[in-house]
Amino acid sequence: MQLVFSDAQFWEDFLPLTFTRPVAEMRCGMLTFSERWQKLLDTSEISFITEDFLQEKFWKPEPVESLFIVPNFLPTENVLAQIKDLKAGEALVYENELLAAKVNMDRFSLNQIGKMTDIHEELLFFKQPTDLFSYNEKAIDFDFELLTKGRRSQELSETNGFLGNADDLFIEEGASVEFSTLNTRTGKIYIGKNAEVMEGCNLRGPIALCEESKFNLGAKIYGATTIGPHSKVGGEVNNIVIFGYSNKAHDGFLGNSVIGEWCNLGADTNSSNLKNNYATVKLWNYRSKRFADTGLQFAGLIMGDHSKTAINTQFNTGTVVGVAANIFKSGFPPNLIESFSWGGMKGDEKFKLEKACEVAEKAMARRKIPFTEVDRNILKYIYLEY
Repeated sequence: MQLVFSDAQFWEDFLPLTFTRPVAEMRCGMLTFSERWQKLLDTSEISFITEDFLQEKFWKPEPVESLFIVPNFLPTENVLAQIKDLKAGEALVYENELLAAKVNMDRFSLNQIGKMTDIHEELLFFKQPTDLFSYNEKAIDFDFELLTKGRRSQELSETNGFLGNADDLFIEEGASVEFSTLNTRTGKIYIGKNAEVMEGCNLRGPIALCEESKFNLGAKIYGATTIGPHSKVGGEVNNIVIFGYSNKAHDGFLGNSVIGEWCNLGADTNSSNLKNNYATVKLWNYRSKRFADTGLQFAGLIMGDHSKTAINTQFNTGTVVGVAANIFKSGFPPNLIESFSWGGMKGDEKFKLEKACEVAEKAMARRKIPFTEVDRNILKYIYLEY
């Protein structure tokens, strides 16, 4: 059965993280939303309904009977069972919005749906970037059960110190953890395949260190934190989500933040996550084109793909960075740094598109991932339209 992931009304709400991906490809917990649904529904046939400029990379649905789903929520057992039991022409509705439907994508329209069932129980829905770190503990707990149930963890090396319940620690094949401390009293800890926790790290769950990623020497990691695949993290972090293929390898603090892919935070980059007056934090909202109150006292940095910082970069509380920004000027940059900013300050010239693509190509080549013409076209569209 083909899964069709719809951005629905949420794509613009998650900018800048969704400039380069559909909503379903964001990460929270241990998995992306699309990976989670593939495991829950036992299928690898997926497609996307997303923005036109992304559709060439994230393939359109085949014209066959499919399960249409808005992906950015965690289902209860009951709702998951209802989704699995959907028949052709049936749909589930949550808060007056279509949640899931069994339809034929050859002629997809709401007219196909003959029966709509309202979901009355409360679902954990992700509606804005800050939800990715705010709900990350619940997502880690959900994915821990999904990925480890019925499986056996590797043994933790005796060189380490450990506090908590051993059932709340899972170490995948090929992972290395030596001379560090791990505490699961505050949450589960998951160490992915071929990941590495270098000597002297202190881990306080809930934490997910995904496949091929590393905690560098002496890192201090507070939950709820997710480090996506092929990333390196050092220094001190607290309640962050890194989608993958990004590095914060050196000292410096990052808290209550979301970082996209192919980002690099230079040595001693720091981000404030709490205002001096303890007021709630405002973040730039791309839909309303203004700063909006998050209602959160703790909120740090939201950074789109391919952005970079120089050493000693200092971010104010509640900073949003677009795609492919290169931030290197002295002083605190503004709370909104536009995509392709060259320097990071308001009014700076743009990072030339060809140079930005050249940097992206070199960064991706280090992970043996090609920078394709499709990737170039996506960056070009963002450059010209945003």
